[in-house]
Amino acid sequence: MRRPAPRPAQGRVKSRQNLVLAPKRPQSRSYSGSMDKQAPGGRILVVEDEESISQPFAEALRRAGFDATVTATAAGALELAAAEEPDLVMLDLALPDGDGRDVCRELRRRSEVPIMMLTARGTEMDKIVGLELGADDYVVKPFSAAEVISRIRAVLRRSARSNGTGQRPVRIGELELDPSARIVRLGGKEMEVSRKEFDLLAELMRHAGEVVTREDLMSRVWDTNWFGSTKTLDVHIGWLRRKLGDDPTHSTYIETVRGVGFRFAAPGKEEP
Repeated sequence: MRRPAPRPAQGRVKSRQNLVLAPKRPQSRSYSGSMDKQAPGGRILVVEDEESISQPFAEALRRAGFDATVTATAAGALELAAAEEPDLVMLDLALPDGDGRDVCRELRRRSEVPIMMLTARGTEMDKIVGLELGADDYVVKPFSAAEVISRIRAVLRRSARSNGTGQRPVRIGELELDPSARIVRLGGKEMEVSRKEFDLLAELMRHAGEVVTREDLMSRVWDTNWFGSTKTLDVHIGWLRRKLGDDPTHSTYIETVRGVGFRFAAPGKEEP
């Protein structure tokens, strides 16, 4: 009896356990060159040291109409962010030459570029710390490329709205918020607030006297696809209250409407 001819050995496929892509895998390419200023989707800087994640995801971004540049180091992230001025930075926390949280802090000090943190650590406190450092979203490995690209588009839309071009300053009592300059002043003195704190305060002040539900605040300030706990909202409300000198039991500015959301109220009426 003749033995069947042995099947030709197939090439080994590199594991990509942290990234879920479409079934058909295109040829891997390098994306270390200069960003195309005319990319229809926008310019994305991917800071990730695992090539099994960064290269397939960069290819997925290209297919979705974005221009992607990849770097594997903290130093490269800061250099490329300054040189290329990306529309969004996707930032891994565990980098070979530094902590991604320090990179996030430095990027936020320099600019308002949207930042999405990428990490294998997905605890609620990790997310809260990342968001407080100035990140706009938090992606936990393993992730779906299609879902993350959808979230990137959502972050870019929110960023475009929050730039405040053409929006008039809002003044309530001694508190003034200038959307164009992204400055908050209390009693004439500038307050130091994070990006999320500014957006949250702006949303509340624009609806002064009205109850804004927790769900609406999460979708407008964070993400319409946020599926986690809303504890991060309570944390940011607490930080705002402390900076405003607000007593939650006798609120001057931010009132809690139990089981519903929050109402912004201040002495006097909103000035035109």
